[in-house]
Amino acid sequence: MPEGAPHRWFFGLALALGLAGASRDAADAWIDATVLPPVLAETSVETRDRNGQLLRAYQVGNGIWRLAVTPAEVDAAYVGMLLRYEDKRFLTHQGVDPLALLRAVGQAVVNGDTVSGGSTLTMQVARLIEDGPTGRWAGKLRQMRVALALERRLSKDEILRLYLTHAPFGGNIEGLRAATFAWFGKEPRRLTPAEAALLVALPQSPETRRPDRNAAAARAARDRVLARSAAQGALEAGEAAAALRSPVPTAMRPFPQLAAHLGDRMRAEAPDLARHDLTVDATVQAAMERLLAEAVRGAGPRVSVALVAVDHQTGEIIASVGSPAYAAEAREGYVDMTQAVRSPGSLLKPLIYGLAFDQGLAHPETLIHDGPVTFGRYAPRNFDGQFRGDIRVREALQQSLNIPVVRLAEVLGPARITAALERSGARLHIPGGKPGLAIALGGLGITLEDLVQLYAALAEGGQGVGLNARLGAAGALHQKLISPEAAWQVGHILAGLTPPPGAPSGVVAYKTGTSYGHRDAWAIGYDGRHVIGVWMGRPDGTPVPGAFGGDLAAPVLFDAFGRLKQGFERLPPPPPATLIVTAAELPLPLQRFRPRDAAFEAAAGGVELTFPPDGARLALGGGPVTLKLRGGAAPFSVLANGRPVATGAQGREIEIAAPGRGFSTLVVIDRAGSSSRVTVQLD
Repeated sequence: MPEGAPHRWFFGLALALGLAGASRDAADAWIDATVLPPVLAETSVETRDRNGQLLRAYQVGNGIWRLAVTPAEVDAAYVGMLLRYEDKRFLTHQGVDPLALLRAVGQAVVNGDTVSGGSTLTMQVARLIEDGPTGRWAGKLRQMRVALALERRLSKDEILRLYLTHAPFGGNIEGLRAATFAWFGKEPRRLTPAEAALLVALPQSPETRRPDRNAAAARAARDRVLARSAAQGALEAGEAAAALRSPVPTAMRPFPQLAAHLGDRMRAEAPDLARHDLTVDATVQAAMERLLAEAVRGAGPRVSVALVAVDHQTGEIIASVGSPAYAAEAREGYVDMTQAVRSPGSLLKPLIYGLAFDQGLAHPETLIHDGPVTFGRYAPRNFDGQFRGDIRVREALQQSLNIPVVRLAEVLGPARITAALERSGARLHIPGGKPGLAIALGGLGITLEDLVQLYAALAEGGQGVGLNARLGAAGALHQKLISPEAAWQVGHILAGLTPPPGAPSGVVAYKTGTSYGHRDAWAIGYDGRHVIGVWMGRPDGTPVPGAFGGDLAAPVLFDAFGRLKQGFERLPPPPPATLIVTAAELPLPLQRFRPRDAAFEAAAGGVELTFPPDGARLALGGGPVTLKLRGGAAPFSVLANGRPVATGAQGREIEIAAPGRGFSTLVVIDRAGSSSRVTVQLD
């Protein structure tokens, strides 16, 4: 026997026996005086999806993967195998097992060397949390004392949790849950006998048995555990034979890194949280990340792409992809392009048309002139440089013409448009701080996420819920942008756009956009439940020659809907008050759009609605509303929430039926096309 080989075992045995025979009071005092090391070690911060599935974990400060785990989250068969192999009297001893010490000393005397250790699982926990030595008698003595103290202060379940959290499994892997992800790519809830046996064997010698470096040693150690389990009757012969034939893993698997950019944001917002439960669906998120990786495969090494998918009824973010590859340096994959401020191109046009519908300035069947026009020094042009003359508003939006929408924006005023954007929750970046007419064509900065929020409001009848990514943190209801009737009209127009080849028609209301210089290609669309936004371009803002939203981003948008769910959910029917007529049936002022000097509120000589005043609250009890007018030229038309309720009126007091309880927008239009508008609350 090598000199001193069994010495530490005799010492341990003597200690155990001595403690047993010593004065109870002295032993208790010695154990109670033990100063324990900290038992609450740092574990990896995690982001989880809406079903509790791991999206991403972050290494602890020293580069260790150490994921929090409890015995209840672990396969019971593994726990049983672990206790039978390492410490079969774990549930009954008080930290030190005298029988195990006697066995270890006897084997050392007979064999002249250490054959098995006498350490209990609690003693191993004591060593792990102190990172102490395993062999020298002083270290073993300290482990015994700490183990006895741990047993007095913690439950067996808490001690087992410490082992499951701290046990080494090779390299920078600590704890069972980190090990199951690293070696098998899954949670520890369900383990095969072969997997469980390997995980029992690895902590005994985690470096020499690392499967990726020494598969033979790993297999041999695993097989010894399986053989003992079979001998103990814990495994049937056939089950053990099948486990022995199973291969051992030969490489560490990467840890999940889904929704990496969103996880970074959530962690930065709440740095004290160890777990962030998100509204994201891991299955959908993974599908979207694969889609975007495919989308840029042939688009050049510097092109990136981002996507946000949202349930517009709840505001919950279902998927958020900031780049096609988080670690791709050439594509600047570390940049979260869902949060990057970019020019929206034509994506604000639907809002402008919706505001015009709501203000009584136009209707989808209204004729508007597409021809040369100048506003001061600003002369907008269509993307193809051509003019189409008189064209229906519906067609102008579907063809994304620039001149008609700028005409409407000039009448509405840039301030009204930006105010509506801000009511949607968007954070705007306006060059020079003062909006101009160029905002209608993308002359401001906005993020993809905020654009998706805007379209979510359009999908929800003009008033949406703020987007949210934290599970259980419902988004706040934003202010009303436009009426439900105007929102439906916009959606109906966008649903009539021709989809990309092979995609179904009429099921998604969508809009594409391309920013100036081909720097950004966009596509955003919604069905009856979800809205998805896609951006493509270069993160550094340099042009992508020939990039158009319709060519690049629209096919990705429709493919994303296909991967989000089976089939599409129907767009809503028109609200009851929606005016659905032909151009010839429109009130005269709506048949043709007139410019600002003829049709904007109460300009000089124009009509003015003097009663009820804007913002008034009227208690009518179901009775009619009396409108009082000043100025303008008869006949007059009255719209209530976008619906004509009086036409051809000659007098300056007009009585209309109350449009219903709650807030209503009343618009009066005179013969020349001038208009006046108020919003009132009716009780």
